[in-house]
Amino acid sequence: MIRPGHSLYSRIILVIAITFGAGFVVLGAAAWFYARIAADDAYDRLLVGAALQIAESVHAEDETISVDPPVSAFETLSLSANDRIFYKVLDPRGGVLTGYDDLFVAASPSGTSVPSVSDGYYRNFPVRVAVVNRLLSDTPAPGWVQVVVAQTREARTSLARDLTLKGLMLMGAMMGLAFMSVLFAVRRALQPLTRVEQELRYRDPKDLTPLSLAIPREIETLVVTINRFMDRLSGRIALMQRFIADAAHQIRTPLAGLASQVDLLTEETRPERREQQLLRIKERAAELGRLTNQLLNHAMIIHRAEVAEFDAVDLGALARQVLINAVPRSYDREVDIAFDEPREPVMMLGDSVSLREALSNLIDNALKHGAETRLEVRVSAKGDAAVVEIVDDGPGIPVSAWQRVQEPFHTKSATGSGLGLSIARDVVRAHGGEFRFRERTEDGFAVILRFERLHERPGQSEGGEAS
Repeated sequence: MIRPGHSLYSRIILVIAITFGAGFVVLGAAAWFYARIAADDAYDRLLVGAALQIAESVHAEDETISVDPPVSAFETLSLSANDRIFYKVLDPRGGVLTGYDDLFVAASPSGTSVPSVSDGYYRNFPVRVAVVNRLLSDTPAPGWVQVVVAQTREARTSLARDLTLKGLMLMGAMMGLAFMSVLFAVRRALQPLTRVEQELRYRDPKDLTPLSLAIPREIETLVVTINRFMDRLSGRIALMQRFIADAAHQIRTPLAGLASQVDLLTEETRPERREQQLLRIKERAAELGRLTNQLLNHAMIIHRAEVAEFDAVDLGALARQVLINAVPRSYDREVDIAFDEPREPVMMLGDSVSLREALSNLIDNALKHGAETRLEVRVSAKGDAAVVEIVDDGPGIPVSAWQRVQEPFHTKSATGSGLGLSIARDVVRAHGGEFRFRERTEDGFAVILRFERLHERPGQSEGGEAS
């Protein structure tokens, strides 16, 4: 029974949506990171420019160092109304010339005029700090003057947020368009599956011909598998239809004979004739019973060939048990029955039920139609093969009839159904083995079954349990 599951279309769309969502988050984080870098780079230029302007205003006069910060330096940094600006100028001895005395001095290489910019905190505000050094050489004691300018980060954060928001809007629009395109593409890509579904849904139940339609390469294996399944199903149905037709034909004859015998019995008044009629009815009923049993066994063999799981089977133990069960059928005449048992277990992988039925039919055929005074069953291991031989001293089967006698309902006996050899052949084929005859010699006529041998015995087998 097929349980309804999630839609393939929904699964694909869900995976794509999750992928797009994860990509949007990652790209959003990257956009925020690079927006902050861009904002810092833009405002760092203004911050360094202001520090340079203040450094240029430092001068020495009468051995006194003074500074007059230009207004333009602070006007440049006051573009953001919410930002606050802090600065400090240190003389060569480290004394504060002007500015905030408690403003920390950021680490800067001494003896260089290359500006440096870093992050920090001042009065619990996150700030960006620029440090510029200027060499004063026109004083009695030449040295480096350090200018420190700090600015809060409100304007930078606002610019980074604005750049990120615009970037996210652009990415969202692009991903939305891409997602709509994916929806359309997936729907179109799954259309071949819909065509296969419609082809199967509206097809006549009797039509088991292969599907013939243009399909993409990705579902070619699926369609090929469906075609193979329908081909196997068609073969099984044809086999069953032929079997049912043959069985109906075979059963009809003994049923008609039984009905005629019953009609004769009802009209017969003489006691001795009635006894003869009753004996014939009994024989007809027994014949019909045997035929029905073999038909059911044949149907069972056909079914088990498809569904039975193979287990380790001790072929010698199985053949011995089948032969023991067949001995009572030889009590009405003198027949020497022998079993040539191997020294070591002869193991194979197979279905013990089917194998038992095949051996039973072959031994029964030999007792009824072959063996005159002797029947022998031999089990042996020959290299990689497990071999069973059923040998009798009867006339055997002519070589010209070997193929015909393996077909269902082929028999020269008035009391046989012609299914015994067919059942045995089908069982051997289902096990990948070889079914053949050996011409009559002084040793007798033989039916030979060869199977692939299982060299190691993994444990107790079904064949061993059956014995």
